[in-house]
Amino acid sequence: MFFACIVNVVLVFCTIEKMEGKMTDQQHPEQKECVECGEGKVPNKEGKCVMPEVTFSAFIMSLNTSALYHLGEIADPVSGKRVVDFDLAKHAIDTLAVIQSKTQGNLEKEEEELLKNILYDVKIRFVNKVKEK
Repeated sequence: MFFACIVNVVLVFCTIEKMEGKMTDQQHPEQKECVECGEGKVPNKEGKCVMPEVTFSAFIMSLNTSALYHLGEIADPVSGKRVVDFDLAKHAIDTLAVIQSKTQGNLEKEEEELLKNILYDVKIRFVNKVKEK
């Protein structure tokens, strides 16, 4: 689970460095060439573009992304505009809270921490965004 997260982080930095002309084999020997995938796909170990592995952490991250998008923290990938929709943001936050409640005692420590931290962060962002209004 964490390997996939590390690979994705390396690929993000790899892509940024490649765009900025800073990519070298010495910086990221495990990723000699940046693979760019579209449509929500990620490169696997062989460099083929595949859908990301379905894990609890990926599911929680997806809900977090949805909440952040509806809070205007993430721009629309097509238009580049940031749209705030408090009802949809609250729905995503409430969904995360229900998952936290229903899975209590059934998660691995890392999953429990991830969910707790994401839920705390997105609630704070929600409150701050409402105050800005």
